[in-house]
Amino acid sequence: MKNIKQSVATLLFILSGNGAALLAQQLIPVNTKTNAVVFEVNNNKEVNTIYLGQKLANESDYKNVAGQYRQGTDYTGIYNSAYTPSGSKNLLEPAIAVRHADGNLSLSLQYVSHKTTTISAGVSQTEIVLKDPVYPVEVHLFIKSFFDTDVIEQWATIQHQEKGSITLNKYASANLYLKGNNDFYLYQHQGDWAREMNPEETRLTHGIKVLDSKLGTRTNLFQPTVFMVSLEKPSTEDEGKVLMGGIEWAGNFRNEFEVDALNNLRIISGINNAAAAYTLKKGEVFTTPKFWYTLSQTGKGTASRNVHNWARDHKILDGRGDRMTLLNNWEATYFDFDEAKLKTLIADTKKLGVDMFLLDDGWFGNTHPRNGDNAALGDWDANKKKLPNGVASLVQTAKDNDVKFGIWLEPEMVNPKSDLYKNHPDWVLKEDKRPEYYFRNQLVLDLANPKVQDFVFGVVDGLFTKNPELAYIKWDCNAVIYNAHSAYLKENQGNLYTDYVKGLYKVLERIRAKYPKVPIMLCSGGSGRVDYGTLEYFTEFWASDNTDPFERIFIQWEYSHYYPALAVANHVTDWGKQPLKYRTDVAMMGRMGFDIVVSHLNEDDLTFAQEAIKNYDALRNTIWQGNQYRLQSPYGNDAMSVSYVNNQKTEGVVFTYLVSNRYEAGTHNPLKLKGLDANANYKVEEINVYPGKQATVETATYSGDFLMKVGVNPKVSAHHTSVVLKLTKA
Repeated sequence: MKNIKQSVATLLFILSGNGAALLAQQLIPVNTKTNAVVFEVNNNKEVNTIYLGQKLANESDYKNVAGQYRQGTDYTGIYNSAYTPSGSKNLLEPAIAVRHADGNLSLSLQYVSHKTTTISAGVSQTEIVLKDPVYPVEVHLFIKSFFDTDVIEQWATIQHQEKGSITLNKYASANLYLKGNNDFYLYQHQGDWAREMNPEETRLTHGIKVLDSKLGTRTNLFQPTVFMVSLEKPSTEDEGKVLMGGIEWAGNFRNEFEVDALNNLRIISGINNAAAAYTLKKGEVFTTPKFWYTLSQTGKGTASRNVHNWARDHKILDGRGDRMTLLNNWEATYFDFDEAKLKTLIADTKKLGVDMFLLDDGWFGNTHPRNGDNAALGDWDANKKKLPNGVASLVQTAKDNDVKFGIWLEPEMVNPKSDLYKNHPDWVLKEDKRPEYYFRNQLVLDLANPKVQDFVFGVVDGLFTKNPELAYIKWDCNAVIYNAHSAYLKENQGNLYTDYVKGLYKVLERIRAKYPKVPIMLCSGGSGRVDYGTLEYFTEFWASDNTDPFERIFIQWEYSHYYPALAVANHVTDWGKQPLKYRTDVAMMGRMGFDIVVSHLNEDDLTFAQEAIKNYDALRNTIWQGNQYRLQSPYGNDAMSVSYVNNQKTEGVVFTYLVSNRYEAGTHNPLKLKGLDANANYKVEEINVYPGKQATVETATYSGDFLMKVGVNPKVSAHHTSVVLKLTKA
């Protein structure tokens, strides 16, 4: 009886929260198929990350991990905190920093409880509750595991019960900790309009490396939210340990990489806190955006395929669905068009053989006609001079030609030369006491304001109400936030950058509630806004306004690391000096469209384009839903090559493009293919052969084993600058 009483007393001691020492070595593992991230509750009730890597066979072994490292002294005991608080004893970059209602800047987070819930088949969510022992501030950490794809999402919620509001000076989504020997290599990207996604790889040194954006909207303009970190040595396509990740947020972001004094790497990712100290009211719950990552032990290719499958199943709107090919009028007409010209282009859409006609910028504005980019944004009424019968007449013409009709919008923006600006100056982000600065002759509407949210939703809803057969939206966003001031937020200007994005998401949620299946392209002067939080509302994104196919090869190669082909919109245009075949072959790497004047094509070009579209239609499910293999990089090689193989391994397609004009440049050696059935035979045939030309590759049958160990030569050269090979299981 005495032993029973002692056991009960011990249990009550633990449950009361006073038995901190007895909680030591309590482990909280989160597993995927291959990997694990493991948290530990220490003697001080702090939650630390003790393991992030390849999953161990025995879960009990994780308690022995820390003892195998002799890297030095952690003076605080929280270098590896699961969510590092600012103040108190922290010496490193925090994940969260607050100013309490009484002005105190310290925060301590202690373990309260945790639970793991099954969300759906193969998807589980672990929630860890942390509280400050002095102030009534509570943080919930969420770790969501997508088992089969080896992807994890992390985010946090923050709330409090203090007498007044508190200020969140920093509020990250995730705080990762990777053990190492100071051998971490960051693969990042930088660029600008029309030169997106230029890669850079550097070894991380002690201190903090920051990748961030302060642009407000179009936040990926200079650098995107995504990155890779290789462990021990730079990874290749098929070798090396690599962590790939990114924040799911359409606004300002901040990714921090800190190599600490123990030679370990801390990755902190979230909303950029620059000029964004957030006022949080009592009882209000602040939810950070999600941060996603995957860890591959076998190079970048595995990481990409993990993310592609996860994205199609869980992130991209209708990620397992179909997409439409299209003809866009932008480069054919720019702002110079009328109803008759558009109706001719719509008829050309049918003639070309694509699914839809897309009407781009310039169709609206009457008081201030939209004849250039300096007027009418905000005034979304059809221009009566250009379209005397309105948009409805064009929708009907498309229907008569058995094609769909889509339209361009930029509903978050306003030109000073517009009725909207005149009638609602308080809806515009601008400083009344300072000069207005314009980006592309426009300003940004204040989406923190619910009235503006209603207006933007009304723009889209009004179009669909008048034109219920409207089939597609191209949603543009060309300006960054200058003059960052909200009349609506009054004294809480620190909330602006965050509440703008929250307001945008509220609008998109309303649109998707009423129009759940309408395809919408996420366009932002190119790839100025793309991330997996925003893609939950969009079916695809526009990778760059630079449609020169030579340039696009490099841009599309880099985006292929993070986004599956069906999400990347590629158009055939008149940019560049390459022939139509080359331009078309490059565009087939994603969701293909055309932005050309069909009537200007000669007979052979038209015949080629029509046949290429038929080939694409036959293969597009493999391109969009299959496994992607980057076979040869455009960097340092004469040719770039990428392939897609369907999940059944019965069909594949290989794209190869010449990227050098040096003498005798081309594919001199065979390219080893990947992802095939080694025991099967495959018919290899060249498609997209230009009329009057001979195929460079003779149709033949090879074993999958041969194709993966020896390979096939696409015979790309200066005379055959692009070759597309179709593989069919015999």
